[in-house]
This record gives sequence, C-alpha cells and structure tokens, in this order.
Amino acid sequence: MTSERFFGLIPAAGVSERIGRATPKQYLPLLGRPMLYHSVSALLASDRIDTVFVVLAPADEEFRRHEWGGFGARVAPLYCGGATRHDSVLNGLVAASSTVQPDDWMLVHDAARPCLRQCELQRLLAALAADEVGGILGVPVADTLKRADADGQIQATEPRERLWHAQTPQMFRHGLLLQALSRTGMVTDEAGAIEALGLKPKLVQGSTMNLKVTFAEDLQLAETILASRAGQS
Repeated sequence: MTSERFFGLIPAAGVSERIGRATPKQYLPLLGRPMLYHSVSALLASDRIDTVFVVLAPADEEFRRHEWGGFGARVAPLYCGGATRHDSVLNGLVAASSTVQPDDWMLVHDAARPCLRQCELQRLLAALAADEVGGILGVPVADTLKRADADGQIQATEPRERLWHAQTPQMFRHGLLLQALSRTGMVTDEAGAIEALGLKPKLVQGSTMNLKVTFAEDLQLAETILASRAGQS
C-alpha cells in the first residue's frame, strides 16, 4: 500500500544576486515577516502536510533570528544547503531520509513563491493522488515568444501552443525524486530530473498569482497580493 503522507521541502540556501539586495531574498520582509515565512506558511496551511523541511546554507545565521514557533514542530531546518538548487534539494532529501519513507510524497516549493493559495495546493494534491509519477503546478504560456540572437535581435517567433510556465510546488515520491536527482547533473527544476528518467510528470493548473519573486518589482507585487488577502480574512 502506497503512503499518503505529505512533506514539504523548501531550498533556501541561495544568495539571490538578481534582486540586488544585501539580504538574501528569502529573508526580505513581506508584511512584517521574511518572505520564507510566507512560503512555509502556504504549505503548512494544509493539515495534510506533516512537516516542511527548510534547507539552509550551513553558515546561515538569519533563520534563527525570526519567529517560527507558531508552526510548532512542523518546521524542520536542515543546514545542508549546496551551491545550487539541485544540490540543496538533493542534500535535503538525503537529510530527511531518517523521517521520510521512500513512498511518502515530497512537495518541493520555492522560498521565493510566497503567494501560493490553498486552492492551488489542494488542486495539486487531488490531481496527483492516484498518479504513479507525480507532477507540478504550472500555467499555460499566454505571451508571444520570441527567439533572439546574441545581439538581442529577433530570430523567430516560437509557437506557444502546449507550452507552460513551470511553478512550484513540484510533487513526487521521496524515493523517486532522490533517485532522479542523484542520477542527473544540473537541472533547473525537479520535474526535469524526473523527465531525465524517461517519466512524464503531470501538469496541474496553477495561477499567475503564484509568482516567483526574482526582481525588486516582484517584491512589491507579492506584498500587494498578500495584503489584499489579509484584508479579506
């Protein structure tokens, strides 16, 4: 019988150079809390998620400066982050092996996606409940896509049919994901490692509001989204 236990894993060991701030992106303030707090909270708002493992850089001193007590024992920091996302997720999966079984579901979520809604999370859980591989949240590409050369001149217009923007969480069995990441080199997301095994993860409809904070202007947009929800509660 396959497991129906669910765990989260958030790689949060990066230095976030593109946002142009001295503070690592995951600790930038949003509504009085670090961005990482909101990403953790989005997963733990579901009572189906047992624990969220937060993979931190070995020398991280910032995590302890913030208040996590409201989550009780459901947040587990792991000081084993690597130089890349691939390394951090792989190290986190290995470190969590003493708690998580191979058939348990692992939901890998970006530290910089603080606006995940419960409706999208529950849609992902429901869509993959009987799936043998797993899958990810995503949204179909709506913009026209241009391929450019090295000088920034348009070479071609690419068809956008059946193209999706990949999001997180990305949800796979712990053992399968550990195997996939152990066998692959650098991949930009967990689904890519699963695909390298010859498997086909499922795409589950997400939302454009589940944005990834990459640049400074994204931070303001994320705060606006979260503030609007706080006003509705």
